[in-house]
Amino acid sequence: MAERESDRSVSQTVRAQLSLRDLILSGDLRPGERISELQAVETTGASRTPVRMALVRLEEEGLLEAIPSGGFMVKTFSERDVMDSIELRGTLEGLAARFAAERGASSRDLEPLKRCLDEIDGVVRQDPISVDAFSSYVALNARLHAMLTELSRSPPLIRQVDRASALPFASPSGFVMTQSTLPDARDTLMIAQDQHRVVIDAIENREGARAEAIMREHARVAARNLRLVLQNKTHFDLLPGLALIRMAGE
Repeated sequence: MAERESDRSVSQTVRAQLSLRDLILSGDLRPGERISELQAVETTGASRTPVRMALVRLEEEGLLEAIPSGGFMVKTFSERDVMDSIELRGTLEGLAARFAAERGASSRDLEPLKRCLDEIDGVVRQDPISVDAFSSYVALNARLHAMLTELSRSPPLIRQVDRASALPFASPSGFVMTQSTLPDARDTLMIAQDQHRVVIDAIENREGARAEAIMREHARVAARNLRLVLQNKTHFDLLPGLALIRMAGE
């Protein structure tokens, strides 16, 4: 019973987090706008504890800033902020993957990652992918990235990856939920999943340079796609979080 209650709380937290993130990235919550816990409860329909956790997670992602008097404020970022954050996270995750490969990972170490890969396969094979499936992907993707980093067996590096992932838009799943509206959403997830599988193969075969390169490219795909949309004004309506990003030269 306690386990089911815990799972329900986690599910509510994830849903509240995704709902609030979508409101922020869509511009419904404007840069500089204050959002209180009570307001978030009314907006998401979740109870206070999951909402409180969701607000903290969004602060960790860098989308919200805590206000000393209480509540949170929606942040704004430059285009360079976003690109630098993604590149930094990819660089650190690449180093973690190289450490994991060079230091060796046993079959027992890799088994949880392979099970997670199989679960993600079940999600991305859906056509079309439902909103619930995207929600599942967010949780599974976060778990996979965390396990990949843990394989580095480097506590200092793990701490730095966590910090980098909390920078503006740098979270591995930062844009996933809002991508659900895009026509090529399923293809994008399948490409990301293929990169997951390749990096695990490289770690298993102790190919450090290959593992590092794949993880860095894994992050750069997100940066490249973001840059293309920023440059192509006809697709501005499809860009998650445009309202938060100050274009170069602004």
